[in-house]
Amino acid sequence: MSKRCYYEVLGLSRDCSDSEIKSAYRKLAFQYHPDRNPDDPEAEDKFKEAAEAYEVLRDSEKRQRYDRFGHEGMNGNGFHGFDNTEDIFGTFSDIFGEFFGFSSAGRGGANRPRAGSDLRYNLDISFREAAKGTEVSITLPVEVECPECDGTGAEKGTTPETCPQCQGTGHIQQSQGFFRISVGCPNCQGRGTIIQNPCHNCHGRSTVIEEKDLSVRIPAGVDNNSRLRLRGEGEAGVNGGPPGDLYVVIHVEEDEVFERQGTSLILQQDISFVQAALGDRIEVPTLDDPVNLDIPKGTQAGEVFRLRGLGLPHLGSPHKGDLLVQVRVLTPTKLNKRQEEILREFQEIEDSKPMTKAKAFFQKAKDRVMGE
Repeated sequence: MSKRCYYEVLGLSRDCSDSEIKSAYRKLAFQYHPDRNPDDPEAEDKFKEAAEAYEVLRDSEKRQRYDRFGHEGMNGNGFHGFDNTEDIFGTFSDIFGEFFGFSSAGRGGANRPRAGSDLRYNLDISFREAAKGTEVSITLPVEVECPECDGTGAEKGTTPETCPQCQGTGHIQQSQGFFRISVGCPNCQGRGTIIQNPCHNCHGRSTVIEEKDLSVRIPAGVDNNSRLRLRGEGEAGVNGGPPGDLYVVIHVEEDEVFERQGTSLILQQDISFVQAALGDRIEVPTLDDPVNLDIPKGTQAGEVFRLRGLGLPHLGSPHKGDLLVQVRVLTPTKLNKRQEEILREFQEIEDSKPMTKAKAFFQKAKDRVMGE
């Protein structure tokens, strides 16, 4: 029999919110819980069906994939449904503790191998380092397996003892009404063992804080808030679980010469009004060596000249953006007598030019207004 739509299973529309998904699953979990429906295979099937729907729709990535491809989108993506109710309780240990009101939930989840926590490191780099790429050394405190006790938490020559309350399982059975559920053992905090002689180095924690030196390669073209992921460089795992990851978050300092716009560089270049009028060849800076730029005659203030391939690299690509040079025409503030004479002569020549029809029309209109 083909699977029902997950939204249909939970009785929801496709635009439902996360809280609606959780609420709908809570309702079905109560209704079809095995302890409430003993020896009822149909209720057990519906319990598993609801859990499968919730497992997919509560995860934003799985939900997007399911919305796009349906059940086929789940094949080969790390989820294959649940074989039995024990799998469901193991996966949703925290959820069931919340739903059914137990102070500590889970079926021995606390003594399972768990991945270590991810870490974040904020790294400041210069504009030029971001543009060219670099390699930097960082030092950060991380939680690692204690070398004295090899992560057992017990002093050398001793071993953790089996917890007498849970018999090493890490969980005990509790009941509330007709519900029975496994919760973490309060005597051993779900580890299944008790340490009578804690390690002198880690004091029974099984981990210690150490400073770790890492070399981080910064690729060319990174921008503000770019994140680099270093797998396995986070906190140590618990009970033999894998370590977490380290996320290096980049902050790029502003540059005194260039502004950034995507992969384009913007440069404000000052030129004189003589250069703008007569044209010139000027030298402009780039991220590498300076290059020549031809300023044509009659250049206007604010004009932009594009130098292709002299911008920033596209991240992970050999292609580069462009350098955009915007000219600013400077007006001199101090003129000597000869310069003033030349400019006045220039103005006289301009005034003596024959008026265009449009210019003559506006001049007559101006004279009429002034006459009135």
